[in-house]
Amino acid sequence: MNKDPNYGRILANRYQLAELVGEGAMGRVYKAKDTILGGVTVAVKFLSQALLNNNMRDRFEREATISALLGEKSIHVVRVKDYGVDEQNIPFYVMEFLLGEDLDSVLRYQPLSLSRFLTVTRHICLALESAHQGIVFNGELCTIIHRDIKPSNIVIIQDPTLGEIAKILDFGIAKLILADASQTQSFMGTLAYCSPEQMEGKELDHRSDIYSLGIMMYEMLTTDMPILPQNSSFGGWYQAHHDFQPEPFELSLKIPQELQDLVIRCMAKARENRPQNVREILNVIDSLQQKNNSNKINFNSFHSAKFNSDETISNVPFVTLNSEQDRTVEALPSLTEICLQISWPDNKPLQKIVFSNLINTPLGDIPSIFVMLDYQDINKRMSSIRYNQFLYLNNPHPMLLWITLLFHREIGPRWLPCYIDLKSSKGQKLVRTLSDIGSYRILFFAIDRGSQCQNALASKVNAYNCNMLKQWTNTAQLSPSTSNPQSSKEILRRELEKIKPKILLKMETNYTNFAKDMS
Repeated sequence: MNKDPNYGRILANRYQLAELVGEGAMGRVYKAKDTILGGVTVAVKFLSQALLNNNMRDRFEREATISALLGEKSIHVVRVKDYGVDEQNIPFYVMEFLLGEDLDSVLRYQPLSLSRFLTVTRHICLALESAHQGIVFNGELCTIIHRDIKPSNIVIIQDPTLGEIAKILDFGIAKLILADASQTQSFMGTLAYCSPEQMEGKELDHRSDIYSLGIMMYEMLTTDMPILPQNSSFGGWYQAHHDFQPEPFELSLKIPQELQDLVIRCMAKARENRPQNVREILNVIDSLQQKNNSNKINFNSFHSAKFNSDETISNVPFVTLNSEQDRTVEALPSLTEICLQISWPDNKPLQKIVFSNLINTPLGDIPSIFVMLDYQDINKRMSSIRYNQFLYLNNPHPMLLWITLLFHREIGPRWLPCYIDLKSSKGQKLVRTLSDIGSYRILFFAIDRGSQCQNALASKVNAYNCNMLKQWTNTAQLSPSTSNPQSSKEILRRELEKIKPKILLKMETNYTNFAKDMS
């Protein structure tokens, strides 16, 4: 394997570069050591474009300086510690190295609790307010618009003194607007979070960030996007942001009406109809925090929901060598060998079907999904992203829909839905085992290669999902059935068709984020 030529490189006679930790359209990020400060870990971000003339160099130095000043002004902005230009005329920033988790990763598993949402949103708003109010530089007020507010640009860290803190990334490469300067017209941003005026290439003000914040707040509360295009092209998103209204919040989430109204208002198509500054948003957030602390509001109740769901994205092909699933397979080779010795049940037809099963092994009972496909299709599916989601319907008959999706951009999705009767002892045992173990195996059988298992993949179920599965099995055990199981299957089947486009869009976004937005 070729070593990164930057590994061990000394930058500016001070920063020793180590491994590449992120790469995206804006540049590459390296972990590094500050040799002057005794090896303190920092992050070095190289921008993707060389500085071709002195005007560009001056612009970069001004932006870097203002970004550093902003980081000193607000604890909720990632600090820029240094900047410069290397031998190839490539500009770089030196930033604090954060040990934390980006908000995009947090939202893959579940929405934020109300208390956590209010805290994280307040931190984001404080950072944006500091930027929008501006920085005085060389006697001029420089107001800063981020232009790319999205979950992957928010990092959440655990501070030993202050507790959980949210910080915004990439202010250093956002467009800076001088009070007396015209704005460039180039497009920047992520399509799913862009304001209508940003899609049009118009001059922007701070209300564009407020629109993006509204999109992100909706996602933080639901894990869903409030606006979905007919396709993922620029034109599709342009139409969506201009013509489509946000999806209403589900009643089952029990989100305070005041908060719902605020989020919807932030996503107003016309910027004059949005909150006119971040302080308006902070006033509502502060009020809700006071009420939440006194009333202990909990909006994550599932008891009144008609449909209950949860989801997990289990692995991503770009990090296959480090994925938790692959480590699980390597740690349990005997279980993998057991799976490969299993044969297709005699009571199942030899055709392309999928069903759930509980495998009895010397290592214990293992929840599994049996899948029969063409042999060539099986080989292609081994590099797919594994995603699962669960839908539960209590009436007319307690029924669980266990959805597994094998997502591959080049060959398309493969849906593996399994319906489990939670009034049956077999269904109860399977789901309880799944919730206890927190993982399962997908066994692949080739329709043209006999009855023996050809390959097996591991997929995990996160702790939140496991808890919900336990609750649903307990609820189902006590709930009466008022109709036959087929009635609930038909309802869940229709519901699956409704959510498929949303799931695919989420997977496409996830795929793109890992490919391009790791920085």
